Amino acid sequence: MKGAEDIQGTGLIADPIYHYIVMTDRIEGEKTERDVIDTSWVQRLRRIFQLQSARWVFPTAEHTRFQHSLGTMHVAGTFSEQLYPSLFKIFKNELPSFSYLEELLRLAGLLHDIGHGPFCHFFDEQYLSRFNTNHEEIGQHIIQEKISPLLKGIRRSPHGPIKKGEVIDPQQVAFLIKRPRKKEGRKHPRWLNFLQQLFRGIFTFDNIDYVLRDAYMTGVSIGPVDWRRLLHYTSFCKEGLILDKRGVDALAMFLNARLYLYSNVYYHRTTRSIDLQLQEIFKETMEILCPFHPLEEIDQYLPLTDWFVMEKVLEWERSSSPRERQLGEKWAEVLSRKLKWSSAFEEKLTLREMEMGRPIFLKPEEVKQRIKTFLPKHLKELEFHVDMAHHDPRPLNPWHESEEGTLLIFDPGSKRISREPLRRLFQYIPAKVAICRVYAPTHRFDQELGRAARHAIASEGSLESFVTNV
Repeated sequence: MKGAEDIQGTGLIADPIYHYIVMTDRIEGEKTERDVIDTSWVQRLRRIFQLQSARWVFPTAEHTRFQHSLGTMHVAGTFSEQLYPSLFKIFKNELPSFSYLEELLRLAGLLHDIGHGPFCHFFDEQYLSRFNTNHEEIGQHIIQEKISPLLKGIRRSPHGPIKKGEVIDPQQVAFLIKRPRKKEGRKHPRWLNFLQQLFRGIFTFDNIDYVLRDAYMTGVSIGPVDWRRLLHYTSFCKEGLILDKRGVDALAMFLNARLYLYSNVYYHRTTRSIDLQLQEIFKETMEILCPFHPLEEIDQYLPLTDWFVMEKVLEWERSSSPRERQLGEKWAEVLSRKLKWSSAFEEKLTLREMEMGRPIFLKPEEVKQRIKTFLPKHLKELEFHVDMAHHDPRPLNPWHESEEGTLLIFDPGSKRISREPLRRLFQYIPAKVAICRVYAPTHRFDQELGRAARHAIASEGSLESFVTNV
């Protein structure tokens, strides 16, 4: 039982998912998690929405990357308690103290999204790609250049002080938040590579929180997600991360919940419709608001948030610049939900169907050209857009023996470790889901577009075509 002295230097954050999140707070002569949370770099995440377009579809989904980051910190800390004993058996004296490892994971969870820009992954895809970078690299830069002194001043985790002589290494925090490239400048200890599986595996601290939080905040029923059972049966062996066979059903439950969110929230037909509309104006908008390389002028990146963008584009409606005024009018349509595209056709496809010949991995433009060949002559010039939304619920290839980060299954009966139970589990989870949609400005030609789309999708396969969007 904790005494009064044990809870000094900690504070509670109320949270709808975990009820309370503990943080280190106000310790004389030390930096704490509270100090990191209160930096302008973490606080800016309050002004970046978690769901870039889906919040215009689900009215209660107004949560931000800030809340998600606190939740990820909590999940990371909870897992550290379960995982430290098995990790210690492997690395023994190489491993830092429990408090160091707990704090390292918590800080990586808290800071994993610190590099996000306005509209999150949409910003990566539509704009940061021009600089050949992404929010993870920007996040690493912020950690190492802006928050590093704070991190080095942290002396404890919520469970107690780190060992004398240990100093939180910002480079290790930065390493955990990003998938490593083949050639890394610095060689990290092997135990750190093991920990990265928890940020890049089949289930991660990040996606445990966003599945729970996004479902709660959107009001979408995903069914039970027993992440505590998943936690209880997770550990490390010398080959890497393992899940006790008794936790496999909890993993299946989680993966199916995550897949349900992709199909019904992140890839909702109206969410994707808004994304299509944004694509027409987003790059040009960012050329005006972000005409710099974020990694070269990081201080200018600080105010670049959803709030900043939305306030600026609303001002453009009265701008003296014709370019800004035109963009402002188009942004006003998005922000007031005057949507340009309506869903005329929808069909879900999986990898198994692709193996039978269906064109799941074709680019939208290729599918569009196929559809045109099946349209009646008088509709050949009809304006429409094809959207291929792809999602893989298994981010790592579980059959790639040499790839670090794959999940192993432990059978407590035979004491054997293998991937076979995972192989059987994945028979019931689609390897890849693609939602093929056709969008048009009106519903007037839905029948003709739907008929042509079904022919286009089935044209190279043996599957019978059927209506899925009546």
